[in-house]
Amino acid sequence: QAQLRESGGGLVQPGESLGLSCSASGLVFSVFSMGWYRQAPGKQRELVALISSDADTYYIDSVKGRFTISRDNARNTVYLQMNSLKPEDTAVYYCVTGRRYNQMLYGAYDAWGQGTQVTVSP
Repeated sequence: QAQLRESGGGLVQPGESLGLSCSASGLVFSVFSMGWYRQAPGKQRELVALISSDADTYYIDSVKGRFTISRDNARNTVYLQMNSLKPEDTAVYYCVTGRRYNQMLYGAYDAWGQGTQVTVSP
């Protein structure tokens, strides 16, 4: 059973940066795709970024050029570096994993973490 643990959320001002980490256990990390999705109050959850086992990446349009997803297979960890944060980035961010990258694009995840709050406010 895969287990994911996020860390790194917090409160920042608009324009600032924040980095999230997600450590994984209970899976062969290097063969799994990893990702981040977020959910803001009153809004549907949305997939923010994905990274495949081959390091192919996907981003939603609203974060392209600002967010970077990366992975360290030696540490079983996936990262999300968020720059130039905006108030609309405020949400709970969840780490997700799945065996099939293409299916993850449509919300099919094998496991997800507890989430970490990111708040962007003046």
